Amino acid sequence: MAFTRRTTLALMALAAACAMGGAQAQGDYPNKPIRLIVPYPAGGGTDTIARLIGTQLTQRWGQAVVVENKPGASGMLGNDIVAKAPGDGYTVLMGITALVQIPALYKKVPYKLSDLTPVSQIARSADLLMVPRSTGVTTLQQFVDKAKAAPGTLNYGSYGNATSSHMNGERFKQMAGIDITHIPYQGSGPEVAALLGGQVTLAFVDATAAYPHIKSDKVNILAVTGAQRHPALPQVPTMTESGYPGLGANGWFGMFLPASTPKAIVDKLGAEVAAIVKSPELNKRLTDMGLIAVGSLPDEFKPQVEKDAAHWKSVAEGARISMD
Repeated sequence: MAFTRRTTLALMALAAACAMGGAQAQGDYPNKPIRLIVPYPAGGGTDTIARLIGTQLTQRWGQAVVVENKPGASGMLGNDIVAKAPGDGYTVLMGITALVQIPALYKKVPYKLSDLTPVSQIARSADLLMVPRSTGVTTLQQFVDKAKAAPGTLNYGSYGNATSSHMNGERFKQMAGIDITHIPYQGSGPEVAALLGGQVTLAFVDATAAYPHIKSDKVNILAVTGAQRHPALPQVPTMTESGYPGLGANGWFGMFLPASTPKAIVDKLGAEVAAIVKSPELNKRLTDMGLIAVGSLPDEFKPQVEKDAAHWKSVAEGARISMD
């Protein structure tokens, strides 16, 4: 009996020591460099935002935030690195909406969404529905009428297979009851070039890529995806306002940590990132990129991630889009 009591007391002391050690580790976080994983190549919007946030975190915390580009497998490579990393707060993911779209598009995904925990939604994005001005189309209904009058003769461009623009395009085709051909491009740059050159008659263009062209005399903007009108285009209706409520989801950029990360660390990083995003400097940089700055806290971002995962699963299934 005495041995049992001694053993119990020893285990209790060990547990207390571990808890105290964990609390101290969280209290002095961060005390070494942080890896910020970007699952896409350098130079893109995700990479740019990661470096902006990373620079500010380095200045505020006095610890280096090292951005590492880990492109591959439509973002799954980088996502998986963070999903399987230790939950100590030192391996962070700069994710985009594709994170919640991938499980709806691929049967073989090396991680689960539940392996990651949301930290902060940094910014929202949207797709702009644009047509060459030479088409003479100025409203979405005019485009639909034109497509119905000549089935199979018009097309639409996306910035890649299985992207938001592809899924939005297929959903739009179904809802409008039109037959137009999908032309995928390797990114927004080639897609915009094709639009300006008249190779496509409609394009779902990411707002970041479209931003330099919104005042161009070569294109007309018919509508915007997302829940609200875009601040830079208050005169352009949303798809919902145009009669297509199934296209009301925004894209986003956000930070994630491994699911095993203590809540104290998640909350600390989330609060810091939210403050950075809401600073005048970062807010302006994001706005200049055509984005809508958010800066949410972890408990605010989590329900958005869950809602969007369900939405994109429904869109992928309804449009019969699969990458397997």
